[in-house]
Amino acid sequence: MVFVGIDHGTSGITTCILYNNGKKTFFKLKRTEIKSKSKSYIEELKKYVNIKEIKLMGVCYSMGDGINKITNINKVLNRGVLNLEGIGEKVGGGTIVFDEIKDSEIPAILIPGLHKNVDSMDERFNALYSHIASPEKISIAYNAFKTFNYSNFILSDISSNTVSLLIKDSKIFGGFDACVGASGILHGPLDLELIRDIDLGKINANSAFSKAGVVKIAKLYEGVEDTKKAIMEKYNSDENCKLALDSLVLSVCMEINSLMFLNPSNKVVLAGSIGSWKDEKENIDVSNMINEMLNNSKNSSESNKIDISVLYGESAAEGSALIAKDVYNGVKDVLGIKIDY
Repeated sequence: MVFVGIDHGTSGITTCILYNNGKKTFFKLKRTEIKSKSKSYIEELKKYVNIKEIKLMGVCYSMGDGINKITNINKVLNRGVLNLEGIGEKVGGGTIVFDEIKDSEIPAILIPGLHKNVDSMDERFNALYSHIASPEKISIAYNAFKTFNYSNFILSDISSNTVSLLIKDSKIFGGFDACVGASGILHGPLDLELIRDIDLGKINANSAFSKAGVVKIAKLYEGVEDTKKAIMEKYNSDENCKLALDSLVLSVCMEINSLMFLNPSNKVVLAGSIGSWKDEKENIDVSNMINEMLNNSKNSSESNKIDISVLYGESAAEGSALIAKDVYNGVKDVLGIKIDY
């Protein structure tokens, strides 16, 4: 049996092919490759697996705010979203992938985002925020849940954006979306200067959000697909890039600490291309930077030391495949999120 998971990420569409014996295969397509139609997603998938052997595929798409359950893709209207406005830079490749999958014969489920209509979360988070996380964050959280066997932990996914979730008693309790708390490389919350620029008509809100991350500190932008690598590779040679990463680490630690008092454990899982970034040649280890900042505070001690784990690899795509496998095998919910399959 074969199960497939898709991460609809900012920098590309990543696929995990999970075999029943535990073997995993990954491949990634740039959004621009799909948008230009130089590559077909289904044809690329066929290079790795006989699609007739796929028992179920777990799909992430956009905000996922049009559904509140893990849903059979054939039951979904409007690709599972309310609309595509105000969600960052749009390329169009993910839409093409979604339509190819729905038009294929592959059985598939669509994973929802976390938003005010998801009743598995604490009602106070639903009251405070209209949206907390896009679907791939649920996939990452489920991957961490299965990998580390934690029933209580904070997940901080750090990449183009940063989203932190709190899992309590094996259910998602709440969290902070990219436009609310910590900065990512590209996306981040709007501060006073950006709000003023929006009011003055210098920039619209969506464009401001798309450039409110630490890219504004690095003063280096090479597109949605390549900016992260460009900034990280200049950490030791460019003062702006160093300040950008150091500032990102500070904001992430602030976000984690803001959820810690609700966390029944001292467990934290870091994920994402930046959260798991480790470059021995450049002497950069982001997880170690976060660990030192969180555990070297004046309030830290051995008794309340924060235990940090790192989820390496393509964690969202793998998590989507794990969700597909467990849904196929009959689980009743995924971290408290109901299933309609």
